Amino acid sequence: MVTQKTYVVEHLDPECGPWSTLEYVTIARESAEAGAQFCLSSAPHRLDLPASLRDIKGLHVTHQGVEDIYRDRKDRVCLLDPAAKDELNPTDADVFDVFLFGGILGDDPPRDRTSELRKKGFMGRRLGPIQMTTDTAVRVTRMVIQGKTPLNQIPYVDHPEIRIDEHESTQMPFRYVKDTQGKPLMPEGMVDLIKEDSDKGFEDLI
Repeated sequence: MVTQKTYVVEHLDPECGPWSTLEYVTIARESAEAGAQFCLSSAPHRLDLPASLRDIKGLHVTHQGVEDIYRDRKDRVCLLDPAAKDELNPTDADVFDVFLFGGILGDDPPRDRTSELRKKGFMGRRLGPIQMTTDTAVRVTRMVIQGKTPLNQIPYVDHPEIRIDEHESTQMPFRYVKDTQGKPLMPEGMVDLIKEDSDKGFEDLI
């Protein structure tokens, strides 16, 4: 019997910016299509979800932290951790049921939530040496775990350039999965968001 996989993103910020909203919509849709669950954990009670997220299929929001949710099966939780010794591989599907993405706390200065979770004893796996957006990290994890595709066989595009207009472009500081056209796979509406807010830093979009 195949155990349903769950992808958990810790969201501790009382707000959900436009960047995160587009990512979460994409993760929820793709997870549902793959027969998996998507959960936002540790959500503040004052978190006001955007309308596009409130009723979307496949998204579960909880105020509980992962330490409490999975207290009795901590060994089945995999923390996606850039500092982990081992890289994620298809055989991890037999080891883990839950895949946890720590992210950054909404504090100023921000705290590294992944580091905090690491100290709590969650087993870690790496997704490679280059930073990914949250939706990309979940997509890659799903491709490895549910699609049985090794990390080094996934087509990537690193630090792509997004054309703002005929005179201006911006380089994204992330790794993406490459689509069938050779372009970075991004959430629907993300390129438009980047173009609209090209004068802002990425932290303002998130």
